[in-house]
Amino acid sequence: MKKTLLLIISLLFGAIGISQEHPQSFTLQEAIDYAIENNRQAKNAARDIEAAKQQKWETTATGLPQLNANIAYQNNLKQQVSLLPNEFFDPYSQIRNLDQFYDELGAPEGIPPIEPGFSEVIFGTKQNVNATATLSQLIFDGSYLVGLQSAKVFLEISKNAKEKTDLEVRKNVINAYGNVLLAEESVLILEKNIEVLEKNLFETTKIYENGLEEEESVEQLQITLSNLKSNLNNAIRLRGIAYQMFNITLGIDYAAQLELTENLEQLTQKNISLEALDLDNDVTTTVDYKIAENDTKSKELLLKLEKSKALPTLSAFLNGGYLGFSDEFTFFEKEQNWAGFSAFGFNLDIPIFSSGGRSAATQRAKINFEKSKDQLTETEQQLKLQIDTAKSNYKFATEDYENKKQNLALAERIERKNQTKFFEGIGSSFELRQAQTQLYSAQQELLQAMLDVINAKAELETITNTTTNF
Repeated sequence: MKKTLLLIISLLFGAIGISQEHPQSFTLQEAIDYAIENNRQAKNAARDIEAAKQQKWETTATGLPQLNANIAYQNNLKQQVSLLPNEFFDPYSQIRNLDQFYDELGAPEGIPPIEPGFSEVIFGTKQNVNATATLSQLIFDGSYLVGLQSAKVFLEISKNAKEKTDLEVRKNVINAYGNVLLAEESVLILEKNIEVLEKNLFETTKIYENGLEEEESVEQLQITLSNLKSNLNNAIRLRGIAYQMFNITLGIDYAAQLELTENLEQLTQKNISLEALDLDNDVTTTVDYKIAENDTKSKELLLKLEKSKALPTLSAFLNGGYLGFSDEFTFFEKEQNWAGFSAFGFNLDIPIFSSGGRSAATQRAKINFEKSKDQLTETEQQLKLQIDTAKSNYKFATEDYENKKQNLALAERIERKNQTKFFEGIGSSFELRQAQTQLYSAQQELLQAMLDVINAKAELETITNTTTNF
């Protein structure tokens, strides 16, 4: 019994050990690579490419030989009746038609007269089977040739969409990664500030209890401490949300436990590179320009399609089959007779007159094509502006980061001076609180400046369709 109990306990602890998996860790580059493969939008974009390939072959196959078979079984539960004149069933009809014989010999003896009226007749059998196989081949169709070109352009559009999606996913991962690091740094700084402030409050309270400080000084520090604790609680909640958003961006469960192996300072230094400002402004290499260019190509193909509808269509066919007839279901018996048939021919469809419908459709397609060319030019100009704007924003972000670092150093020095002056009795609590508030603002501004550098670099690389490894 004792051995059994020990075995159960060991199994339970073993199961607990297995279930407590170590959280997965990511560098920024690892997170990007993972998201490109697992982000749900990226996976769907890859599926769109596969669907476009299948559609391309589907279009191609319409111009290749087509073989179809058809088997039809019919059981005439109530067969249709036809009426024929009684003369049709007269066995002496040939004799009656011999006018010369009648004239010479008179009416033959023993031939009954014909009853006037009609007789009901059923044609065909009660059951029949028709088995047919048809081979068809498209010989010429202008719309088919345009369709082949359109399928190729559609595949390129899908590839461009995938490239665009990957760039957006990359940017979103960088932003989400930076937001998590910002939240982590904010929590650490607030915890450190609270620790320092609690120490100051403790010392100030002791001084006040000894009658060497005013009560207002204690209250000022209490207000500041209360605000810091409230900000810390909010920062902790925001950190949780930042992790959840990061998980969704990666394409994993939003509640999964992850660890980021880089810090905000490291990531900022990796993204500070003035070489990014020297990127070529050749917008024709950007994915947005390619998408607009393919849209223009698609409009041109639609114009060709409308024009092709005025051309004739030629196709050929070859079919053959067997017919089986019976009053009973005997089609699987060897004695069943089958009648074969076959045919070969061509179909030529020639458009002649459409009351101006085809001309109107062609003119409409031409107008859309001209619009797309202007839209392509507009896209080119907009992209040049976006690149210049992104470069300007990135340049400002790097400059602002350096400025915020200097401001933080000054704020720290001012806070230390005011803290020394306060505890030496030559500074007021208001001046200390003001210096502390200025320090806390400088800390958050520096963190935000770091994140701005990261995000501005990601935006510039997304627009210019350039990526760098971290």
